[in-house]
Amino acid sequence: MKIVIVLLFSTFAVAQAQDFALKQLEKSPRHNEWIVVKSGNRNIHCFVAYPEKAVNTPAIIVIHENRGLTDWVRSFTDQLAGAGYIAIAPDLLSGFSADKDRTSSFANSDEARDALYQLDPVQITDDLNAVERYAEIMHSSNGKTAVIGFCWGGSQSFRFATNNDHISAALIFYGSAPEKDAMKRITAPVYGFYGENDQRITSGVTETAKLMNELGKKYDYRIYPGAGHAFMRQGDDPEGSAASEEARDKSWSRIKEILSKL
Repeated sequence: MKIVIVLLFSTFAVAQAQDFALKQLEKSPRHNEWIVVKSGNRNIHCFVAYPEKAVNTPAIIVIHENRGLTDWVRSFTDQLAGAGYIAIAPDLLSGFSADKDRTSSFANSDEARDALYQLDPVQITDDLNAVERYAEIMHSSNGKTAVIGFCWGGSQSFRFATNNDHISAALIFYGSAPEKDAMKRITAPVYGFYGENDQRITSGVTETAKLMNELGKKYDYRIYPGAGHAFMRQGDDPEGSAASEEARDKSWSRIKEILSKL
């Protein structure tokens, strides 16, 4: 059984940096590095964080939010390594254009967001498949993979579960679900994490649960009281709300429980 977790993060100019996330990374005792994964003739820039363990571990793919591979996504990737897993976060804006080679090439997060929504869905799937194949054979990986994503990345994690039968789990943070016909292809269990005060996304959860149940697919979700959209990032921010912090803490407990059983 394979475990794949996908996470996506990005880095911007100093003025746009998420200082709290950078401080978390600076304090990390773990080894972090940038690597390049080949996807056909494309180079996918990925941020990788390694756990301090004496045995091979599952590789977790992290799919970023709609602002690209941000400092917070890198911080989350490092935190995932702190929980005992290899974590690899691909920058899906890699090679966007001749002068925009990765998220940090964009002038601001709005520009990165606009570019992200121009990506070809087939290219996204091909890039994630390439990262998943790489994750399986990393020297310190045990061959298992899983995917986790946030916001836009949450939707892409759900979608990736419809296009890759190697992953052992898909963790969806406040992302929308694919169409029912696509759900038929899902082989891995899907775990949802949603905020009560994020009705744009959370209002669709009941229907998603109904469709997944009709198809005989596992879909287990939680809705966190008082939390809004992006509560994992906001819960890490010292200026975030108490509800976001509580939802983040409960979500981390659940993440660790899910991954421990893969």
